[in-house]
Amino acid sequence: MERRHLLRTAAVLGGSAAVFGGTLWRGAAYAAPAQPGTGPYGALGSPDANGIRLPSGFTSRVIARSGKTVSGTSYTWHNAPDGGACYPDGTGWIYVSNSEINPSGGASAVKFSAAGTVTGAYRILSGTRQNCAGGKTPWNTWLSCEEVDRGYVYETDPWGTKPATRRDAMGRFKHEAAAADPVRKVIYMTEDVTDGCFYRFRPTTWGDLSSGTLEVLVAGTATSGSVTWSRVPDPTGATATRNQVSGAKRFNGGEGCYYADDTCWFTTKGDNRVWQYNAAAQTIELAYDDSLVTSGTAPLTGVDNVTGTASGDLFVAEDGGNMEICVITPDDVIAPFLRIDGQSASEITGPAFSPDGTRLYFSSQRGTTGSSSGGITYEVRGPFRT
Repeated sequence: MERRHLLRTAAVLGGSAAVFGGTLWRGAAYAAPAQPGTGPYGALGSPDANGIRLPSGFTSRVIARSGKTVSGTSYTWHNAPDGGACYPDGTGWIYVSNSEINPSGGASAVKFSAAGTVTGAYRILSGTRQNCAGGKTPWNTWLSCEEVDRGYVYETDPWGTKPATRRDAMGRFKHEAAAADPVRKVIYMTEDVTDGCFYRFRPTTWGDLSSGTLEVLVAGTATSGSVTWSRVPDPTGATATRNQVSGAKRFNGGEGCYYADDTCWFTTKGDNRVWQYNAAAQTIELAYDDSLVTSGTAPLTGVDNVTGTASGDLFVAEDGGNMEICVITPDDVIAPFLRIDGQSASEITGPAFSPDGTRLYFSSQRGTTGSSSGGITYEVRGPFRT
């Protein structure tokens, strides 16, 4: 992701697009957020047997359906599949998926062989509420986040052998997604409310989330483009965490969160934006804003989960609308990567790549039925850029 990182850093230092106190500021050296263009994978083809439009060379298959046993196993897949991540497992891998229902919620996992054959499926978290997104840790656990008022973060074992642990120190709020920054040894977190905040958790000991400091992003000055962090006095949320620190920067419906190369990208569905936090420079700006699209129609409708590849491509799922996953390239071009036909009452969730980067997993949360019991989890395989 070096090209995007260098472009954005130079733009920030020279005067870039940033938002402070709800105002979009553009400096003299303003670098426009991503614009529609020709994607690296080409045009979408006709719908395949699963109703998915893909570029040439890519194929899809159904991995699991809500309420049905996962093929080759006796495990029944959960309803409303949401955030997900992949983990290496010997020569194979594991895909973890949240369940965004309340009550119950929780998370499940599917295990694959080196050839991609499903070899097992099982529960890794139960008895929680509306587990929406989350994040993968460098020590290979899954942070499953409750999207309810005063919700918790649960640290879970993708292999299902260790019991899940509630991480109270990470704060009680309407959690959405999390992303680990191993350089600064913090976990970034988004909050899904219209006046939400962007947080980071600094563990007392990296690799142990049982204790630490919860901090919230505070707006800096428009002339410098910088931001700071301030400790949240009471992470228990007896007073809403977003209201405890004066000057805390507000974000309209925080959603997906992804970290790579000193940068944390996160999305806000209320204003259809993809944000870019430069952790080294402590600056924040827009990577995508549909209101600033100047060429053609804005390609994203309802940004949601986000993930990326080693090539620097970002893959952004849509929360309703066109039922697409779009790709944002390192040179700031945005284009549809896939589209699901006939499921307009659903949303795409949980995009995550297999460890070798050749397979993309994601779900249609409500599938063709438009209900939480109609979820479908897919795999797309093909020549992804690495």
